[in-house]
Amino acid sequence: MMGPAHSLSGAAAWLGVGAAAAGFGHPMPWPVLVVGALICAGAALAPDLDHKSATISRAFGPVSRGLCEIVDKLSYAVYKATRSTADPRRSGGHRTLTHTWVWAVLIGAGASAAAVTGGRWAVLAILFVHLVLAVEGLLWRAARMSSDVLVWLLGATSAWILAGVLDKPGSGADWLFTGQDYLWLGLPIVLGALVHDIGDALTVSGCPILWPIPVGRKRWYPIGPPKAMRFRAGSWVELKVLMPAFMLLGGVGGASALGYL
Repeated sequence: MMGPAHSLSGAAAWLGVGAAAAGFGHPMPWPVLVVGALICAGAALAPDLDHKSATISRAFGPVSRGLCEIVDKLSYAVYKATRSTADPRRSGGHRTLTHTWVWAVLIGAGASAAAVTGGRWAVLAILFVHLVLAVEGLLWRAARMSSDVLVWLLGATSAWILAGVLDKPGSGADWLFTGQDYLWLGLPIVLGALVHDIGDALTVSGCPILWPIPVGRKRWYPIGPPKAMRFRAGSWVELKVLMPAFMLLGGVGGASALGYL
């Protein structure tokens, strides 16, 4: 999938979680619903940090480009070290390590640990990174017409405001984990990464979400539906069917989470 579809699917997924949480008696305060949806929209772009042309690899200038090179080399090294004889040879790390459930869980757990132990500045950093990515994904046309500095300023300002809202009593800093502020912050990050992987699994190449669990003789098996049901990234199926569906489902999920349905 392309970046906008990934971000929309991430936001819709978190809004759906909000609806489910309300149904199970753990409703999200509206700041958690909004912040989680934005984080999830940003996190749904993050697995493509292994690709130099991806939105996330360009979003933070030289910093993200340098990190992209490191992640690509790390992913390729892990692939070579763990591939079975049935897995094909590759020349790069795209759609390997960062497109697995292991990566999603590790990144989410790391974010939660940083938020809990690092205090307000760690929370602000997590929000800033994911809000910038959310702007790049959800408002991609406007973001491309603006300078990077303006997008960063919007991300920083939004992070500061939203962190202030969450810090207020009853606004959800300790949602789901009573007495432990911001432990939940890793959940939309895990979800966003997994939603990205599922979206890529629907495309022609599939996605090795289950690594290191072997499927057949392959350890990096590209999970996906039957080939007749797959589509190419950026095709009419993604633009005309999936993206409107994500917007509709997100709207329904958000309304349900807030008690309007």
